[in-house]
Amino acid sequence: MTRDELRAIMEFLMDKVHLKDAKPSGEVAVAFDVPSPDEMAAAALNGEGCRQILDAPWWDEMVEDIVETPEMCEEEDPPEQVLQYARDVVSEYIRKRAEI
Repeated sequence: MTRDELRAIMEFLMDKVHLKDAKPSGEVAVAFDVPSPDEMAAAALNGEGCRQILDAPWWDEMVEDIVETPEMCEEEDPPEQVLQYARDVVSEYIRKRAEI
């Protein structure tokens, strides 16, 4: 897997992070649509790289950290900023842990 292929996987996963409907309290909520291997293959991503990331021992922790991102933000942070922070979780995990 090349750096460009890894970057493509990372960007694909970052696009799976989105804002959920606001909670009744008005708090920002983030969701992560976990892709299937077939969905990633259909996106023409590197198959071995996708398997490496989806099967990584840190995958579940990353997903949990993405969804919990709003809890780490300030109340006054706008929703789009919270979303960017959640997407940054994906890039940080992959940059630090994925092998090229």
